[in-house]
Amino acid sequence: MNIQLSQALCNDLPNAETREWLVTNGIGGYASGTVAGLLTRCYHGLLVAALDPPLGRTLLLTKLEETANYGGQSYPLSTNRWADGAIAPEGYRQMERFRLEGTLPVWRFELGDALLEKCLWMQPGANTTYIRYSLLRGTQPLELSLKALVNYRDHHGNTQANGWQMAVESVAHGVRVTAFPAATPFYLLADKGEFSPAQSWFYGFDLAVERYRGLRDREDHLHAASLTVTLQPGESLTVASSTQPSPSLNGEMALQQRRNYEQKILGFGAASKVPNPNDEGAEQRAAPAWIQQLVLAADQFIVDRGTPTDPTGKTVIAGYHWFGDWGRDTMIALPGLTLSTGRPDIARSILLTFARFVDRGMLPNRFPDAGDVPEYNTVDATLWYFQAIRAYHEATGDDDLLRQLFPVLAEILDWHQRGTRYQIHVDPADGLLYAGKPGVQLTWMDAKVGDWVVTPRIGKPIEVNALWYGALRSQSRFAQILNQPDPYGPMGDRVAQSFSRFWNPDTGHCYDVLDGPDGPDPALRPNQIFAVSLPDSPLGADQQRQIVDVCGQQLLTSCGLRSLAPSHPSYQGHYGGNPLQRDGAYHQGTVWGWLLGPFALAHYHVYQDRAQAQQFLQPLAHHLHAHGIGTISEIFDGDAPFTPRGCIAQAWSVAETLRAWMVMAGDGVTG
Repeated sequence: MNIQLSQALCNDLPNAETREWLVTNGIGGYASGTVAGLLTRCYHGLLVAALDPPLGRTLLLTKLEETANYGGQSYPLSTNRWADGAIAPEGYRQMERFRLEGTLPVWRFELGDALLEKCLWMQPGANTTYIRYSLLRGTQPLELSLKALVNYRDHHGNTQANGWQMAVESVAHGVRVTAFPAATPFYLLADKGEFSPAQSWFYGFDLAVERYRGLRDREDHLHAASLTVTLQPGESLTVASSTQPSPSLNGEMALQQRRNYEQKILGFGAASKVPNPNDEGAEQRAAPAWIQQLVLAADQFIVDRGTPTDPTGKTVIAGYHWFGDWGRDTMIALPGLTLSTGRPDIARSILLTFARFVDRGMLPNRFPDAGDVPEYNTVDATLWYFQAIRAYHEATGDDDLLRQLFPVLAEILDWHQRGTRYQIHVDPADGLLYAGKPGVQLTWMDAKVGDWVVTPRIGKPIEVNALWYGALRSQSRFAQILNQPDPYGPMGDRVAQSFSRFWNPDTGHCYDVLDGPDGPDPALRPNQIFAVSLPDSPLGADQQRQIVDVCGQQLLTSCGLRSLAPSHPSYQGHYGGNPLQRDGAYHQGTVWGWLLGPFALAHYHVYQDRAQAQQFLQPLAHHLHAHGIGTISEIFDGDAPFTPRGCIAQAWSVAETLRAWMVMAGDGVTG
C-alpha cells in the first residue's frame, strides 16, 4: 500500500505530530516516533532494545539532532518542543513528503535544489536500528551534522539528568556508551566519518501525549556523540545503533535484507493472494493493498519467547508501545496474525509455548515486564485457546499437534468443572460458567485503578459462556478425531439449553452478565456479538439477527464497536485524562477496533451478504493513514470524530480485521 503524506500535511505540525511510525525487530524491541520528528511520548526513540526478549525494553538511542548545511545555508531537520512550549528547531518545515515503504518510514527534505532522503529500519532478530541518509539530488556537496541523544531507562520511565554521567568511549567507526557499570553497553557507529564523544544534557523535552495521559511530561536526554560528514550528490550515510559491538555498516545490504524480509512475509500463501469469490474457478487475485499492509503490520506483533525446552518459541506482543505478551490477546489474535497470513508454523509454536504455562487449568493473563512469574487473573484467555487450536486444526489438519494438546485441554476442562482460581467453576444448576470475586478483573473488560474494578462483571458473563460452549463443542470434535471418549458433547448440549437464560425479551438483546451480585445486567455491551460470530452459536437464528441489528444500531462506529451503549447512564464518549479518568472510560463507551471483525463476521453469518459485511471493514483502510501509520489503533473515542486513542498498534485490532476480511474473501481460512 502506498501510504504517503503530502508536504502540506508534513509541514502542518498538529497533523504531523499526531501521526506515528513504528518499526520492530521480532524480539520485542522497537523504534518509534512522530512524522514530525517530535518526541511526544516516553516511548519514542530510535532504539528501544529488548534486553530480556521479548521484554526488558530499554530506551537507548532517543533521537538524532540533524542539521544540513547546503549552499551557504543551514537547514535544521529535527524538531523539538520544549518545556516552555517553544518549538525549536523546526525541521518539519523542510519536509517535502513522508511515506511508509512496507513498514519503513521514509522522509524527504527539500533544501534549496537539494533533496535529502532519510530511511529507518531495524535488523530482524537484533537490537539494531539503522538510519540511512541519501543525497538524491544536488548541485554541490551537503554537510550533515548529527548529535546523538541517548538514555538508559525502562521504556515506561522518565529521566531527569541530575548530574548523571555516562561513559562514552571511542571505538572503531563510533562510540560505545555505558550508562553505568552494570548496564548493557550500546554502540553508535557510522560508515563515514566517526562519532566523537560528547557529554552534555538536553533538558526539558515536552511530551504532549504523556501530559494528555496525566503522566510526567518533561524529560532530559544526554548528548553523547557528534558526527559531521560531507555527502556528494548520489552518496549515502548509514548510522547504526546497536547492542552488538560490530553490526554491519553496509547500509545498502542491510536495507535490502530488510526489504527481502518483508517481501517474504507478503509471499506466505494466503497473505498475498486469495480466491476470487466471483470466479467459480477460484482464480487467484492479489489482496487489496491495505490488506497487504496489514499483513506486514501483523508481523510486528510476532516475537520470540524461548523456553528451556523450545528456544525458538513464539508469542505475541499485545500492543505498542506499552503492552507485553498477554494470554488473552495472544489467543484472540493468533488466527488473524498467523493463519490468515499463511504462517501456520508460527501458530503451532505459539500454541505449544503457551501450553507449557497452563496452571490449574488456566493460561496466564500476562507476563510481567519485571520478574518471571506469570499472572493468571483471566477467565477467557484459556477459552480463547480452544478457539485458536480449533482454527489452527481446521486450517492445517495437524492431528499430531491435536494429539499433543488434547490431554492439556482435557485437564483444563476438568479444572473448570471442579473449580479453579477466582471462583471460576461450572454451576451444577445449569452447566454455565461462573467467574469472579470482589477486587479482581477477569474478563477482557479488565480496567482497574487501585482497588476499584471498573467493570467487575462477577457472575456469568455472556461472552465467557459463548466461549465455554465453543470450548466444549471443539473438544468434542477433537475427541472424535482422535478416537477418544467424548463426555463433552452432552456438556455442550446442556450449555446450549441453559443459554436461553441470557435472552432479555424486554430489550430484544442479551443480558451482559447473569447471576451477578445485583442480578442480571441488562446493559447493552458488545460482548453478546460473540454468541453470533463464533463458529458454534447456542442461539437461534432470530435471536442472532436481533443481536446483530441492535449492536449495529447502537454500538457500531466506522472503526469498531462501543463498549457501552450511549443511552446508558454510565456511558463516556471521550477517553482521556489521568489514569483514573482513562480507565474509568476504557470500557464504558470507548470504541474498540478489534470488535469490528467479529461484528462484520456476525453480520455476514446472519445476512449472507459478503459485500455489505466487507463494507464495515473498509473505513479501516483510511485509518492506516492516521495515528499509527500502516496499522490499527487499540481504541477510539465513543463520540464523533472517533479520535484514535491508546496504543498506536494493537495486535487483535489488526488480527481480527485480517481474519474477517480473509474469511469473507472465501480463502478457506477458518472463521
